[in-house]
Formats: sequence, structure tokens, C-alpha cells
Amino acid sequence: MHFVRTFMVMTMLVVSTAASAWNNSGHMMVAAVAWAQLEELTKTRAIELLKRNPNYKEWPKYKGWMKDVPKADRDKATFIIAATWPVFLRDIAKKPEHAGPDDYVDDGSDPDEATNANNDVRYQDKMLHRYWHFVDLPFSRDGTALEQPKKPTALTQIIIFRDTIATHTADDDVKSYDLVWLLHLVGDVHQPLHATARFSQEAPQGDRGGNDIRLCDEDECEKNLHSFWDQAAGIGTRIKEIMEAADDLDEPAAEKLEISDPQKWIEESFEIAKASVYKKPIGAGNGAFTITRAYKKSARAIAEDRIALGARLGKLLNEFLR
Repeated sequence: MHFVRTFMVMTMLVVSTAASAWNNSGHMMVAAVAWAQLEELTKTRAIELLKRNPNYKEWPKYKGWMKDVPKADRDKATFIIAATWPVFLRDIAKKPEHAGPDDYVDDGSDPDEATNANNDVRYQDKMLHRYWHFVDLPFSRDGTALEQPKKPTALTQIIIFRDTIATHTADDDVKSYDLVWLLHLVGDVHQPLHATARFSQEAPQGDRGGNDIRLCDEDECEKNLHSFWDQAAGIGTRIKEIMEAADDLDEPAAEKLEISDPQKWIEESFEIAKASVYKKPIGAGNGAFTITRAYKKSARAIAEDRIALGARLGKLLNEFLR
């Protein structure tokens, strides 16, 4: 596998864990894997809808990601960048000096505290909806009481958006919005820490998908467990290298690709988190813990496997996108 070689030449991007599972690199690889599964009619329909996104014209020049992408691959590159749209919105919301009626605002990560949890208005909705990105299934190893995740979640939204793009009654602006969110959220739920919260005496309200667990790496103690796993597959963002890295991933087993229920995708991530994320050197409590070379190697292998399951996104779009 040439995955590591490819990412050695890719550029650095720092991404907030509040807006994304995986970093932009991981989300774009999920989309690249999905594109390879798409039927020609599905590709055409997807691009037709993506052109309705209000930021579509900005994507070709966004952070130079499309540099050196051949003209023949521009539709594929557009599809890949579209998977990062919720992060694009976060970047807009970070610029208060440009705040205006068309800008996005952060409505928090708790549905109970959100100023607007209504997704019916689609592109007119200017909230970030950070609570759409995860389903924190709870577990505890010390008997701490568990809290079930609040709705809406990534699961509720995937189902809503998936079913809407299949209807003949929704207009194309609605389907365009739902499509870009689907591209992102299917990637989200394949990141183990977007399906998990560990409850403990030290974190009686949960660790927020590992965000509260501090890590040390060599001389730094600034990362958390969630951000480590977001970056486990690489940190580059040039589309040409993203395509090459996605092509280098091992294909998932056929029986895994046949799993089409988003609930089962989330349950997979949850079980992986319990077995392979919260293991040595990650101990009880919130750390700080020092990551080992063996843990890094295991995390990269898991991340590659989960991102390769972006093929499920392609199969979903072939079945539902109308």
C-alpha cells in the first residue's frame, strides 16, 4: 500500500474537531472512494445538484486544493470538495468582521441549546448544526450512569437526507443541500469517536467523543483523543494526492459493503472505539496519556479501513439519488 508515501508529500491543514469527523483530508478521501462507485447517471445528477450550492463557484479556488487537477477530473474534484462543505461554513462563521445576513453562525453542539434545530429551510438555514455530526453512544467501565444521545443526531439526519434525495416531490435546492450534508455525515459516522462517549467518575457527563481526553506526543500535550483520530488517516488536502491516496486504499470485504443500514455503521464505529480506541495507552480518566508508536500504527490502519468504506456512500447514492 502506497498510502503513507502519498501523504508524505501533502500539505498541512489544521481542522477543528468541533466541525468534522476526520479532517478535511479524510472526508475528501471518503468522497473519492464513493465517486468510484457511482454510476454515470448518478455522477451527472450529483454534479447537477452540487451546482446549486451557494458556494459552488468558490470551490475551484478554495485554498488551492484543485491545483494540478486535470480538466477531465474536475467533476470528481468538485464532488470531493463538496464533502467538506460543513467545514467551509465553519470557516465563514469564524469571520465576525464579515458578519451579515448571508453568513453562518454557530448554534452550539447541544440540540437543547441550539437557536435553530430546524433543517426544513435548507440553504436558508444559516446555523452550523454541530450536533448533526455525531451520535455519542454511551459506555462506562466503572459503573457511571449513562446518558443517551439527544436528537437530532448524525443518524436522524442521514435518514432524513437520504430519504429526501429519493423523493420526486422535493425541489432540487432541497436535494442539493441534503446531498452535501450526506457526503459529510456518512464520513462522520465511520470515525469511531463520532459514535462514542465514555462515561466515568472523572467524566460523569461523558468525554464528548474523546475531546476531553488529553494526549501527549513527544514534547507536546496539546492534542486530545478526538483530534488525534480525526487526523489518523493523514492531513493533506491537495485533490490530486487525495485521489491517489483513495485509489491506494485496500478494498473492503464484500460483506461489509453490503451493510446499508446507517445504524449498523454507527454500531460498528462504537464497537471499534471500545475495543481499539479506548485501549492502552489510553487509560481510565482524562489523561494526559502518551501515544505510542504501536497505537499510532493501529489507528492508521483502522482509519484507512473505515475511510475505504466510503464505498457505502457511493452505493447509497446509486440507490437513492433521483
